[in-house]
This record gives sequence, C-alpha cells and structure tokens, in this order.
Amino acid sequence: MIQDDLPAIFRDFNPLENRMLRVIDDEGNIINKEIFPQLDDDSIIDAYKQMFYERTADEMAISYQRQGRMYTFTPNLGQEAIHIAAGMNIRKEDWLVPAFREMGTLLSRGVTMKEMFLFYLGNEHGGSFKNVSKTLPIAISIGTQLHHATGIGYSIKYKKKEEAVFTFIGDGGTSEGDFSEALNFAGVWQVPVVFTIQNNQYAISVPVKSQTKSINLAVKSVAFGIPGIKVDGNDFFAMYLAYKTASEYALSANGPMLIEAFTYRLGAHTTSDDPSKYRKKEEEEKWALVDPLLRLERYMKKMNIWNIDKDKLKEEYKQEIDAQFVSAENEKAYKIGDVFDYMYTDMPEDLMRQKDAYEQYLSWKENRK
Repeated sequence: MIQDDLPAIFRDFNPLENRMLRVIDDEGNIINKEIFPQLDDDSIIDAYKQMFYERTADEMAISYQRQGRMYTFTPNLGQEAIHIAAGMNIRKEDWLVPAFREMGTLLSRGVTMKEMFLFYLGNEHGGSFKNVSKTLPIAISIGTQLHHATGIGYSIKYKKKEEAVFTFIGDGGTSEGDFSEALNFAGVWQVPVVFTIQNNQYAISVPVKSQTKSINLAVKSVAFGIPGIKVDGNDFFAMYLAYKTASEYALSANGPMLIEAFTYRLGAHTTSDDPSKYRKKEEEEKWALVDPLLRLERYMKKMNIWNIDKDKLKEEYKQEIDAQFVSAENEKAYKIGDVFDYMYTDMPEDLMRQKDAYEQYLSWKENRK
C-alpha cells in the first residue's frame, strides 16, 4: 500500500492519527464543505425516507417480538445512516455479505420486510431473497461472513470482473480470529472487498475498551496493508462519501478497504438483552441527541429542503410493514428438506438423526391440536 496512491480522504484521515471523518456536525451544519458529496436534493430526501422506513420497521419488529409473535430480533436503532449510505453505493453488480444488523442495507438492496420477518419467524425462506441477486443470507455466527466476502472477492479478481464486495461486522467481532484471517488474505490477494466495522461501542455487554487497546478499530487495517478510515457513523454524508470512495477504489482493482463506522447502539443488542445491566441511562440520552435521523433532518431544514410530514409518512409505512408481517405470519410452512437436504451430497448419520427427531416433533405437535 503506497500512501500517495490512496484517495485523499484516506490520506487526510489516517487512523494512526485517530482522526474521524465528518462532513456535518451534530446540529446539521456543514463543517467540511470541500468534501461534501455530490448529492442532489431528491437523493438526500430519499436517503432520509429510507432511514425513516428502517427506523419504523425496527420499532414494529420489536413490538411484534414483545407480543410473542416473532422470535429474537436484532434492533438497528441508531445505525441507519451507515446502512442507507452503504445501500446507495452498492450497485446491482456488487455483492452484499451481511452480518445480522444491516437491515437497512438489505432493504435498500431490494430485500422485502416480509423476507426479514420470515427470517425472524424461523422460516427458511427468509434467507432466500428471491428478487435480489448476489446477496448472502444473514450471518449469525460472528465473523464467519468475512471469509465468504474475501473468497468472493478472490473469485471476482480471478475472473477479472468489475464487481465489489461489501461486508460488515460489529466491534466485538474484531476480536474473532475470522476477522484477522479474512483481512490478512484480503490484503495479500488485494481483492475488491469493502469491510465495515459497525462500532456501536458494545459487543452485547462488553465495551470496546475491554476488546482492544488500539486507539481505534480502523487502525487494525495497518497491519494487513489495507487502507483504513474512521468515520462518524451518525453522519450520513460522511458515510456516503466513505462508501463512494471505497467502492471506486475497489472497482479500480486497487484492493480492499476497511471502514470503521463510529456510532452507538441506541437499543438493546437483541430483544433478549437488557442494556440497563451494563450502561447508564445518561449515556443513552446523550447519544440520542446526535441520532443520525435527527442530524440529517437538521441539515435538511437548514438547507430548506425539508418537505416531509413525518406523522403521515410513518402511518403509511406502518400500514405497509404490518401487511408484510401478517403475510409472513400466514406463510405456509417450508418443507423439512429445505433445512436438511442441501448441506451434503450424502447426508451424514448425525444429520439424519436430527431430521428424524425433528419430523417426530412436528408429528407430535400436529397431533396435539
């Protein structure tokens, strides 16, 4: 990696100096006019609406889970700017390899809320994404998806295709061996992969300070010879610029990049988690004041492009989302073979026993009705 060959923002915001890329401040004022991304007003309004849709869907998903109508859900509250900025820069030809907290990026990609709900209802069809190509299912096992992303990147480079791969992991996931292995091979092979660390400051209940002594997480790129940058994850424009730059860099056959999106998980880790056990309410209230939707709204109002009736829009979104949930709730059961039959050419005995046990359970369950 030759420093002079790097895009300007990656040189100017060197993670070794612990500088963070920001374009607007907490009040929505432009503080880096010279690097403000070229986005017209309609695109900015659309970005806000996508973020607002994700926020609404997130709230409703939590409600469905609390009603006992859905299994454990991973909230996205406070991280919408990252998701939508990424989604707006991922082309149809590119690949998306998600973890489990990128709902907005999946929606921006074309995944439906019905499919998201099916996933959290335990339905195998929730990971098929029928109308979206080059998008892997949600990965629950921490870090395993990064190997998939690097492997896809290697295939792209080998076949000399003009495609990029976008993949995500949380701050806690950087302590997994998979993280180091995937970045190491990505650097060695110089594959077109854009890695994002969503640093929401807590790996469930463990704060970043208990994860690493590094000055930030972006700096972990240095050891692997990969450009890295720390970005204000609550600043939509900074995230958009970082993704646009990283995408162009990867597509120009320059290799991978690492983005640390510094943000805050305003909600629980999952609906099985209680954040009050490990962080203070005052901390949550402080971060709520720099909410990414609020910051973008403040900018839009200062620039006189705010034309959104949030109450009306939310009601429209709620009706649409609820219809998709009801449809998912009433979806016919998937075939048992969808779970077991496609993992091996010849099914091993332990998996046969699992399949038999599950079939017996379902038979018992049906007879109880």
